[in-house]
Amino acid sequence: MADDKTPPKAGIAKRKAWRFRPPEAPGLADFLAGGDKRKTFIRYWISDNLWNGLHLIGHFGLKILPMDACSKFGARLGIYAVPRFHKVAEKRARANIAQLCPHLSPAEQEALFLENCRTQGRLMTEFSVINRLNRHPERIGIHNIEWVIDAAKRGPVIFVGMHLGNWEIGPIILHRVGLVPYINYTPPPGRAKAWIADRVRSKNWLNFLPPGLEGIRPAVRVLKKGGIVSAFCDEGVNGKIRGPLFGRKPHLEGNLAMTIRLARMTGATLCPWYNLRTDGFRFEAYALPPIELPPETKSGERLLDDIQLLNDAIEPVIREHLDQWFFLDNALPKG
Repeated sequence: MADDKTPPKAGIAKRKAWRFRPPEAPGLADFLAGGDKRKTFIRYWISDNLWNGLHLIGHFGLKILPMDACSKFGARLGIYAVPRFHKVAEKRARANIAQLCPHLSPAEQEALFLENCRTQGRLMTEFSVINRLNRHPERIGIHNIEWVIDAAKRGPVIFVGMHLGNWEIGPIILHRVGLVPYINYTPPPGRAKAWIADRVRSKNWLNFLPPGLEGIRPAVRVLKKGGIVSAFCDEGVNGKIRGPLFGRKPHLEGNLAMTIRLARMTGATLCPWYNLRTDGFRFEAYALPPIELPPETKSGERLLDDIQLLNDAIEPVIREHLDQWFFLDNALPKG
């Protein structure tokens, strides 16, 4: 979206185009060169592969467990690990709770933090069994999905998710009603993690778009053909929350701005949705009223207003369910 020529309003920085570059495998020449290149070689081929092996063992080992047991194990793991081994994340989460929930008592704020720890742990272990939900439709309640179906019949749709509950169920929900989304997907760091994520999500009927700037044009083509692109407008990047705005002024960094620009370029309807964990490994998914952007007399004149419009649809939901929000442990920038 870097080709938008509309100058931003005062105080809003231009969005920098981000390009994804996977790490290159160091060769024997790097080992022979010594110094930092040798360290990179050893880390890539030895140290990293030890962790890769552990990740693979953990992923396939968890598959042995029943779904509920796998989720419960993750909850206990989160309660144990986050306060002990993720001190920075704990500090950020507690600071966000204090800032966003001043109405809660200290005991209530502590309970919210601990529940979020359980959420973080569940998400990690549930990745091993998430696709079993395809065979257990009774574990996912779906509300107002007809709004998405009707919008898809009229034209292109951007399926705007939130990192609540377990958002990996999104493709399962769409598949039930005959819709298959495309997603701009950045592989997680680590070769084993990236392989696991690709394997799990490929089995879940997702179509991948290239990450970063390279994914914009393919996304535009999908939408102009009347397809569905999945996007998430709540995000943490480099440990800082980009969206929702949480009282800040609209900015052009991140997925809120990118999603609005995609919608403007293609005439897509924005269909926000979210899901909540209700009882262990069971979920209730909700579609929100579709958003059709107001008309413009000049391209880009409503960009910041549109960003605020989309933010106002997702922020109240996230504020109400911080205990299940994945990015609670990212820092909330000031201003």
